[in-house]
Amino acid sequence: MFINLKGYLHDLNEPLVMGILNMTPDSFYPGSRIRQREQMERRIAEIWEEGGKIIDVGGYSSRPDASDIDVEEEKRRLKPALEYLMTSFSDAIVSVDTFRSEVARWAVEEYGVAIVNDISGGSLDVRMFETVAKLQVPYIMAHMRGTPQTMQRETNYRDMMEEIMLYFADKLQTLRLLGVNDIVIDPGFGFGKTLDQNYELMRLIRQFTMFECPVMAGVSRKSMIYNFLNCSVEDTLNGTTVLHTFALLNGVRLLRVHDVKSAVEAIKIITKLKNS
Repeated sequence: MFINLKGYLHDLNEPLVMGILNMTPDSFYPGSRIRQREQMERRIAEIWEEGGKIIDVGGYSSRPDASDIDVEEEKRRLKPALEYLMTSFSDAIVSVDTFRSEVARWAVEEYGVAIVNDISGGSLDVRMFETVAKLQVPYIMAHMRGTPQTMQRETNYRDMMEEIMLYFADKLQTLRLLGVNDIVIDPGFGFGKTLDQNYELMRLIRQFTMFECPVMAGVSRKSMIYNFLNCSVEDTLNGTTVLHTFALLNGVRLLRVHDVKSAVEAIKIITKLKNS
């Protein structure tokens, strides 16, 4: 399985790690919040040095009940990181975490961003699909109900897996008709799912490989871990690694993470076991 990143085909037989760069003041994980330029530069260097292949830059917090901000504020938050990455880490593969087509287009055209990571799967901006088709960059499409402000009140499903699979089947067809070739599926852990629904989603995550697209897991330090284990978000690294291991054993090809080193090590060990 391959994905085209900045003009090169990357083999996903060995999964990739996407390091999170939160340019937001209200991320659910306090340890990931960037408040000063020095923190931003250290975080980018950390992701790079620890083996993160993709740096995912976000300016809009997607935690439950996050504050809504306008397009210009989102751009203002993203700009310092995108400028720094373009000038000082030009070899890095950068993705922009946004559900707004205007922000996606701006990031790709102005700063050479290589991937659009959309938590809403095009549901919050009807122009997103045609935008990524014109930009011809890989598109990470997540499942989410509602908005970050309402999603945790929209968890009633007749059959959750059936609804999510139909959601992806419909959107994949639309994207392929538009000519989008590189699509990654993100089941959307935490986005419109209860704790038990998140674990059901993980248990059945191999089903998403039927779409013959890379599957990404974004479970790093999320509430499905700390609420279940009755611990603080700071104490969730072990739980995160357990879920990463399960995901990797069940076909996941990308991990979106706060803790790059532990995710890279999990991939190395799982790859070694599979190839032994």
